[in-house]
Amino acid sequence: MNDGANRQAKNRSARERLQAERERQKKKDKRRRTLVVAAAVVGVLGLAAVVGLIAANTGKNSAGGGPVIAPSGATGEDSLAIRTGSAEAPSTLVVWEDFRCPACKNFETMYKDTVHELEAKGLLKTDYHLVTLIDGNMGGSGSLKSANAAACAQDAGKFTEYHDVLFENQPPEPDDAYGNNARLLELAGKVPGLDTAEFRRCVEDGTHESWVGKSFEAFRAGDFRGTPTVLLNGKDVLAEQITPQKMKEIVEAAAKGGGTASTSPAASGSPSAAGAPASPASKAKGSPSASRTASPSASARGTGAQGAARE
Repeated sequence: MNDGANRQAKNRSARERLQAERERQKKKDKRRRTLVVAAAVVGVLGLAAVVGLIAANTGKNSAGGGPVIAPSGATGEDSLAIRTGSAEAPSTLVVWEDFRCPACKNFETMYKDTVHELEAKGLLKTDYHLVTLIDGNMGGSGSLKSANAAACAQDAGKFTEYHDVLFENQPPEPDDAYGNNARLLELAGKVPGLDTAEFRRCVEDGTHESWVGKSFEAFRAGDFRGTPTVLLNGKDVLAEQITPQKMKEIVEAAAKGGGTASTSPAASGSPSAAGAPASPASKAKGSPSASRTASPSASARGTGAQGAARE
């Protein structure tokens, strides 16, 4: 009887050890999957950066030549940034984006929730700079008109909501759907309170198109390598592989005094921040680094049109 009881106890102990080992392995596998996913978040955009370095730009900026009218609350040098979040937030995110850029959509999809969460906590402010890179690469006016519409939404106090709607409904890169004001007005219907007579007039009149053009000029003068260009307290988010979780940790540490938000030109989004390398989806026309990097055969291919990984 004692031998039988001992065998049962040993068998039970062995099963328990086996179960415990299985649980440890599950946790280990879960951690590994988390790391792989985090690396993929930046990796997809990083691949876009590599291809973006050989992208040619055959077009030119299509902004109108009217008076430069900045949207309400625009900030930064020459009032070329639209700020979201509290001005008192200790950390600053600077984003250069094009609403037609697939890699920009990829970035927004991956980081949007984290950015909104940190802004809601008062820990982060974001300065958005709107550019028209894809209009130059692919032709059309969708980059310009969607950026103007977003600036009109800023006038109405609805920039964040409309900004997100534009990326969520982004057409394929070669499709210049955003060059049609009717489509931009249709999407405004997804943002409660935005589709007003004032907003429609602003969109139809292209009120802020010259301002968008000036923003793109600042982008080119800054020698940024492409879109999206994203700087967190002066650090290149994509080049340094700062995942959404890492971004959260950096911002929270800065708020607790564990880090210092940069006050360098790169952090403020000034064109003089050009020294910080970007991880682009598209190459800015005329950029010195473009002429140094792109080979003739590569340039002939132009930008990718099959999503962020080929942008």
